Amino acid sequence: MLLLGFGYITQAQTIKVQKDTTNWHQLKDVTIVGRNSKSDYQQIPEIVGTNIYAGKKNALIVLDNVQGNIANNTMRQVLAKVPGIHIWESDPSGIQIGIAARGLSPNRSWEFNVRQNGYDIAADPFGYPEAYYNPQLQAVQRIEIVRGQGALQYGPQFGGMVNYILKNGSEINQAFEFETQQTVGSNGLINSFNAIGGKKEKLNYYSFYDQRNGEGWRDNSRFFSKAGFGSVTYHFTKKLSLNFELMHSHTRSQQAGGLTDAQIKQNAKQSFRNRNWMDIKWTTPAINIEYEMNDHSRWITKIFGTIGDRSSVGFLQSILVKDSINKATSQFNNRIVNVDQYRNYGLESRFITDYFIGSMKNTISSGIRFYKGNTHRLADGKGTTGSDYDVRIEGFYPKDIHFRSNNAAVFIENIFRVTEKLLIIPGFRYEWLEGSASGSNGLSGNDAIIHLQNITRSRGFILGGIGSEFHLTNTTEFYANFSQAYRPIQFANLQAPPTTDLIDQDLKDARGYNLDLGYRGKVKNYLQFDVSGFYLQYNNRVGTITPSGTNYRLVTNVGASTSKGLETYIEFNPLRAFSNSAHSDIIFFSSYSYTDARYSGNHQDANTKGKKVENAPQDILRTGLSIGNKGFLFTTQLSHVGAAFSDANNTNTPSTNGNIGIIPSYSIIDLTATYKLSKNLNIKAGINNLNDTMYFTRRAGGYPGPGALPADGRTFFISIGAKF
Repeated sequence: MLLLGFGYITQAQTIKVQKDTTNWHQLKDVTIVGRNSKSDYQQIPEIVGTNIYAGKKNALIVLDNVQGNIANNTMRQVLAKVPGIHIWESDPSGIQIGIAARGLSPNRSWEFNVRQNGYDIAADPFGYPEAYYNPQLQAVQRIEIVRGQGALQYGPQFGGMVNYILKNGSEINQAFEFETQQTVGSNGLINSFNAIGGKKEKLNYYSFYDQRNGEGWRDNSRFFSKAGFGSVTYHFTKKLSLNFELMHSHTRSQQAGGLTDAQIKQNAKQSFRNRNWMDIKWTTPAINIEYEMNDHSRWITKIFGTIGDRSSVGFLQSILVKDSINKATSQFNNRIVNVDQYRNYGLESRFITDYFIGSMKNTISSGIRFYKGNTHRLADGKGTTGSDYDVRIEGFYPKDIHFRSNNAAVFIENIFRVTEKLLIIPGFRYEWLEGSASGSNGLSGNDAIIHLQNITRSRGFILGGIGSEFHLTNTTEFYANFSQAYRPIQFANLQAPPTTDLIDQDLKDARGYNLDLGYRGKVKNYLQFDVSGFYLQYNNRVGTITPSGTNYRLVTNVGASTSKGLETYIEFNPLRAFSNSAHSDIIFFSSYSYTDARYSGNHQDANTKGKKVENAPQDILRTGLSIGNKGFLFTTQLSHVGAAFSDANNTNTPSTNGNIGIIPSYSIIDLTATYKLSKNLNIKAGINNLNDTMYFTRRAGGYPGPGALPADGRTFFISIGAKF
């Protein structure tokens, strides 16, 4: 069994288990402190809580050990050791996190099942899976990333699952503890994180408040973020506990808008939009019940909700159209206001137990899920002529749509221990989905209301998968898995304007599968690695085409894509390999991915076959060196991302408005240093983009563009933290 440390500085330990399998126990989700490792990357154990991770491509990031700008949610540093993660860096505030892998789109991480403490936090996991809210990383204890076969337990997403585990005070063993982290940086960055927690008899609690403000690297990119969280756990007995938690977040960011390629070369910091804003309020209540029936059986139930409001106001014309004073009115033109309200509720209940076939212990995990989503979308409202954030409108919203989704699912997964070294892990998931849309979808030429095509789609199906592990040594293993995946029809595909667009009545959900084959593990305390190949088939991709001989656009299945490649990670500590150093470290790490993502088939009216998938760089390399001695640790990191196309037609020459064209490759260097003055006092500082590289990772045809969206140039930060 592999034990991982969570909470402070982690150390992986291998414990040999005797052949008497009746003494095996499941690993609880608890804090185990090791004080000699400075690595932030670990492999998730085979079983944690009620979840099975055996045979899956996975990674666990321990935030206390991450060397980077955590205050600003700099994901290229946080996920540097997870190979193949493609990151959109178009939001300098770190409020909007966009990640993907294997040729999928990073748009607000919508190809991943994004969770917090094991429950959904996206706008709607099926109808509108965009993660507008992401937790402040200073409050996160660890991040779990599961790909491939992980879909069976969490959902059917092609990308897999990302789970942000927040601090909950479980490692605190006193009645009261206070933690603070204060950060300042370039462009007016100020971040204040403060938390209290404690344990008294059967009760433990934890609460934090985080506030972040800044002017942004580009002009017109001010922002603030405020988040508060509270968690209370009562242990009725050693086996039964009840937890209640509540997170509330409020963020507001000025959207600087896109630029043309020529404008970026001239001055990437400039902005021609000063009236565009986005405001997000997100509340996530949850109740968690855990019951450990015995040493071999555990039951966990989560009841959760998402109460979210997303509002945007701005002038959304092409960047070639100036947002200037209208001579006829002597005022700016009216802005467009869009408002979404999300009211979602769900329940997930999971059970895990051990049983024996002969002398071999096997493990079965099963669960059920019920989910109800309600999205109310108000769009294209005629806003004010002002410049500050203001969502007042004149008249009514031409688009007033109600989207509803219902979901029920059941999954079963089993670890069969064929021998002490060989594990086979089959599983399946049955999913039932229903999505509907109703309301008004704009105005016709004579200002008559266009009623939405009332559409309800429901379906049920089974997804299957199988994984395996073969333990070559006590600490290394071969692994392989196959898992089916799907992406259901989105809300956007249920609201085509009937005057211009038609929806294919035979529109199908996107379906496909993931394949993984790899070798991973550790060699003593100086080397860890994970080398694997993957194959992702994505069928029935949904898109919009204009059929031959017609004058309308058709929302239909445009074809299929295939992604295949290599994902590698290695971390080596030569001091530990060749000496008995206990206080000094030299850590080399490198994560690299090669991805060949191409359209493998297309609709008769599309022309994408053989072309590269958009937003899918072929090469992603992140490599670095950490040097540590006692309480000091210095890290330098190089990030290189290859070029990618921004559209399925593989347009190479940038358009004059910057919306489409090649996204050039880029390489950037980050430096970070940490010094622990004592057990409870630390100071951290860093420089991001040391070489002040001008680059961008995204082109947008609409909000928050349009146009190319520059990433940040050189910035710095310094942070001081303490615990009392």
